[in-house]
Amino acid sequence: MMQQRGNFDWLLKELADGVPGVHQVVVLSADGLRIARYGGDPDAADRVAAACAGLQSLAGAVAAEIPDSDGRMRMVIIEIDGGYFYMMAAGPNAYLAVLADTVAEAGLMSNRMRDLVIRIGSHLTSPPRRNEQTV
Repeated sequence: MMQQRGNFDWLLKELADGVPGVHQVVVLSADGLRIARYGGDPDAADRVAAACAGLQSLAGAVAAEIPDSDGRMRMVIIEIDGGYFYMMAAGPNAYLAVLADTVAEAGLMSNRMRDLVIRIGSHLTSPPRRNEQTV
């Protein structure tokens, strides 16, 4: 079972309110467990978190192939019909993901996500787990 570390919903709301077009913001652990969310329903946030676990792993594998890279994924942006998906490393074993419509401007979104991670990144972490227990 994952330990809850306070309510981050208000911080995620601040991000959503600062960028037009945001539908959902999710903070997740590297293994795909939702830590916090804003917008959308909890089941959708859980599905996004699970999908992000695989995506961050793939992005890290690609990053490792870039010469002079440290092999870590910093940000992934996917353009989808009707919107965008953004995912950014947010601390040790934690990620910040955003689903937005086409109104969202990519530069503004990445800046606001980065600012949020800088401000509270040390709180957006997920300690490693073994057998579903925090280590």
